Amino acid sequence: MDLSIDDFDYELPPELIAQHPSEVRSGSRLLGLRGETLSDHRFSDLPQLLSPGDLLVFNDTRVIKARLFGKKETGGRIEVLIERLMSEREALAQVHAGRAAKPGSTLELDGGLELRVLGREGEFYRLRFPEGGPILELLERHGSVPLPPYITHAPQSHDESRYQTVYARSPGAVAAPTAGLHFDEPLLAALARRGVEFAYVTLHVGAGTFQPVRANNLAEHRMHAERYEIPPQTAAAVRSARARGGKIVAVGTTTVRSLEASRATAGSAETDLFIKPGFDFRAVDRLITNFHLPKSTLLVLVSAFAGIEPVRRAYRHAIERRYRFYSYGDAMLLDRIRPAR
Repeated sequence: MDLSIDDFDYELPPELIAQHPSEVRSGSRLLGLRGETLSDHRFSDLPQLLSPGDLLVFNDTRVIKARLFGKKETGGRIEVLIERLMSEREALAQVHAGRAAKPGSTLELDGGLELRVLGREGEFYRLRFPEGGPILELLERHGSVPLPPYITHAPQSHDESRYQTVYARSPGAVAAPTAGLHFDEPLLAALARRGVEFAYVTLHVGAGTFQPVRANNLAEHRMHAERYEIPPQTAAAVRSARARGGKIVAVGTTTVRSLEASRATAGSAETDLFIKPGFDFRAVDRLITNFHLPKSTLLVLVSAFAGIEPVRRAYRHAIERRYRFYSYGDAMLLDRIRPAR
């Protein structure tokens, strides 16, 4: 199947891009897609939409304050967005400035933080942080919440908590695993009472998640690599759920990539897996995810999981019913399509 990224385009009224989260996390809306059937719900209805014995798998990454502002030695303003922490003092980052930052130069950031440019690594810069504490401590002191580019307001106090899942525990992401933003403690308690079990993976979402697909032919696109970890207890929980007939329900596309890249076996590795239509899903039965940008790899993944035409119809329905889109928007619950025999 020769597919173009243009096959995953759609028109979205800009007022449907959520600029702020819903007042209550689980008060957002939830669009169900099972085969050809669409159904409208509240996210708080999720316990009734899952079955006892199902397994919810979450990504427990924690968003760090990855955006920094400052100036170059020449005086020009710059913005630094951390992509990945490489060691206690070094990180890969995007650097947005008038001209390319030169190896050996210094980036003078607000608050007196100075970063040394070590060189280029692909589209990123390798930066060295000064002594005086681990990078995470320096980012907490000098950085700001890395809200996505389509959220137009500067980070506010509520963004520090709401652009973070309630179960986040492993710092390193520069973008939130947004499907998880809808879960709050009362909902998690209701799911547990329902007999739904929980497990966790870790994949630190990089800034590359917002990068456009530059190849028109999907077969030519190369994904940015991300590191994931599947703990032994999660692999065991997946096996147990399978044995009792429960469904594996992935919370977010990052969880799907982690489980499918690893085939739900324990371990840690890098993955540049690009899931597109025709992919043979082996680990995940159902998917909870937000609405994604047009012509994005995330929309391609969702279409591979639930079917191109059903997802198109679901998105048209969501627009007609005025669902809220993207990171702070509403969510979907999708069943995996069965492969044709």
